[in-house]
Order: sequence, then structure tokens, then C-alpha cells
Amino acid sequence: MPKVKDVTPSNAYAMLKRGAVLVDVRQPREIARISFDIPDVIEIPLSGFEQRMQEIPAKRKVIVACRRGNRSMYAARLLLNNGHQRVFNLEHGIIRWEKEGLPVKSAPKQNLLSTLMSLFSKKS
Repeated sequence: MPKVKDVTPSNAYAMLKRGAVLVDVRQPREIARISFDIPDVIEIPLSGFEQRMQEIPAKRKVIVACRRGNRSMYAARLLLNNGHQRVFNLEHGIIRWEKEGLPVKSAPKQNLLSTLMSLFSKKS
């Protein structure tokens, strides 16, 4: 049985530049906070992964990612068991991706006071 290979964020980034695709298996609320700022990201939450695996191109290298690397390892194994042959797990997920200075998009941070002010401000 083939084994999922871990790939460092910098190596994954190089692979993505050469045509690999990244599959992010985090939940939408997690992705809204911080996401990979690269083209070719497919977002499929792990909760619906088995139903949507056919969306992932079988002929390309696939890098599966989550927050830390655990959910993505599970999803990567599912892909291997269902016929994908070139599957990699992003080591330590988006946490290490961001630490290595690779491109991310993050939601603007609002402090509590400005959030409350915007909720209670009168709209004219």
C-alpha cells in the first residue's frame, strides 16, 4: 500500500509553482480567518471530503493541507486509497506555511470596541 509523503511548506510552494494543486480541508470559518494566498486552491472541508473527492484532479500532484497536518493526513490517505497516486501532506499545515513567510490572506482584525460600535451605530 502506498504511503502519504510529508512535504515542507517551502517544497510544497515550489511544487505548486510547477503545477501541483493544494486541497485545503479546513472548515470555512477557519479559512475565513487565514487562507493560502495562492492560485489553484480547492477548499473541501474534511466533513464532506469523501463526497467531493472527484473534484480533485487525478493527473496532478495533490498537496493536502489543514491547520496542523492531522486532518490533511487523513484526507491524503483517502485520496491514495481511491486511486490518486501523487499525494502529499503539508507538514504542520498552514501554521508552518505562515511561519515560513509563505503567502497567506487573513481577515482584518477588529478590536472588540470597534466591533461593538459598528453593531450599535445608527444607519441613516
